Amino acid sequence: MTTDTAPAKPAKRASAISPTRSEDYAEWYQQVIKEADLAENSPVRGCMVIRPWGYGLWENIQHVLDRMFKDTGHQNAYFPLFIPLSFFEKEAEHVEGFAKECAVVTHRRLEAKPGGGLMPAAELEEPLIVRPTSETIIGASFAKWIRSYRDLPVLINQWANVVRWEMRTRLFLRTSEFLWQEGHTAHATAEEAHAETMRMLDIYEHFAHEYMAIPVIKGEKCSWERFPGAVNTYSIEAMMQDRRALQAGTSHFLGQNFARASGIRFQTKEGGEELAWTTSWGVSTRLIGALIMAHSDDDGLVLPPRLAPRHVVILPIYRNDTDRERVLQYCRRLSEELRGQPFGDGRIEVETDDRDIRGGEKAWYHVKRGVPLRVEVGPRDLDAGVVSVSRRDRPAGERRAVPHAEFVAGVVGVLSEMQRGLYERALAFRSANTREIADRDEFQAWYGAPDEGREAHGGFALSPFADDPAVADALAPLKVTVRCLPLAQTPRPARCLFTGRPTDRWAIFAKAY
Repeated sequence: MTTDTAPAKPAKRASAISPTRSEDYAEWYQQVIKEADLAENSPVRGCMVIRPWGYGLWENIQHVLDRMFKDTGHQNAYFPLFIPLSFFEKEAEHVEGFAKECAVVTHRRLEAKPGGGLMPAAELEEPLIVRPTSETIIGASFAKWIRSYRDLPVLINQWANVVRWEMRTRLFLRTSEFLWQEGHTAHATAEEAHAETMRMLDIYEHFAHEYMAIPVIKGEKCSWERFPGAVNTYSIEAMMQDRRALQAGTSHFLGQNFARASGIRFQTKEGGEELAWTTSWGVSTRLIGALIMAHSDDDGLVLPPRLAPRHVVILPIYRNDTDRERVLQYCRRLSEELRGQPFGDGRIEVETDDRDIRGGEKAWYHVKRGVPLRVEVGPRDLDAGVVSVSRRDRPAGERRAVPHAEFVAGVVGVLSEMQRGLYERALAFRSANTREIADRDEFQAWYGAPDEGREAHGGFALSPFADDPAVADALAPLKVTVRCLPLAQTPRPARCLFTGRPTDRWAIFAKAY
């Protein structure tokens, strides 16, 4: 007698991160940061402590971008953290745009309270704003530095921290204090300033593609999404693994608005006087959030090799002192052979982890931190002349025995292959989750009605768009925003989905961070 039984389902492999992306994406994101030792919440609400592994990522981002900026003629400088309130009042649209986010200093010292404790004492004659951005304070310097057309262009970049008082914060994506770079330039003509705006947008695109391995869409922001006081704002928009958009960098053509407010004037070749044309542009530690959400998996962080603080971790395996000395001597030699090789904008960075902890625990530690290559070396490997190699872009348990010489000679090629693979995977994901939609009902179905109680597909929608604030009101119930009007598009006549007005421009729509 036989009994029919259903085939047993394969057991689900336990992941290193709980919950998984499919279970709770927002909490998965926080757990990846924690398990990868990237950052943690600080005692100050809304601020973060960036730990060495996370700061190593930021240092690599800085290193690459700083070179790109200097290669295009920009110089680094530093400007005050505190900005007088009167500076903001000179540019009405700018101060209105940032008013709700400003942290304000009103006193200059503390004194003891009767009964114990401390209290603010001397009130400042003029309140100081803790910089949310530096257009106004840098404009004051530009007004002193620039006298003639011979002084132009002025091309300045600043690496700094800024404060924007956020009510709802999330590590790296939105914190009250964050690190960034902000470029500020002044030019003799509108054409030169606009060309600078686009040149910096191109640099951000190149960095995202070639170093972050993230495909981005370059585009112009609609009128209500512009930087306060700008004539035009351009951005690069990326898709995360939950199909939401992340603004990964912005570049602003400021026209003469800030020059007028700050008095940045110059004598022309003809002897007249004109206002300068200015730009500003920046990226921040939000890029680390982008890396996490674009590439990482349910085992933790996955890093593009060109930005990883370490490219290879060597894990020695031994059971006695005799094996220990033999294995460690080999690991030191392997480390030196690898370190001597150029990769990306530097050389291969190697770590040998000889901590006295279990081998499996040690391996998972580096899996969760996203180290691209893990190399295990034990006495048997030495006898066979091989190393056991695991790639972070492959399943965690997958290992391959590779002859020593082959591994050393091919390591740069493997890292480059991983870099390309991450980009291609992210590009394929974005393509699969982007739809051209010219029908209002289809758009509604793509994002899901707010009362349906279900998660619709989402992703990017490319749809006809007319620049009218009424569009924002129509999108609000869906929690969808206009991300940008792609620069790479051919005008196509259609009607705006939300106003019915004729238009030949199409925009990217998405739910966003």
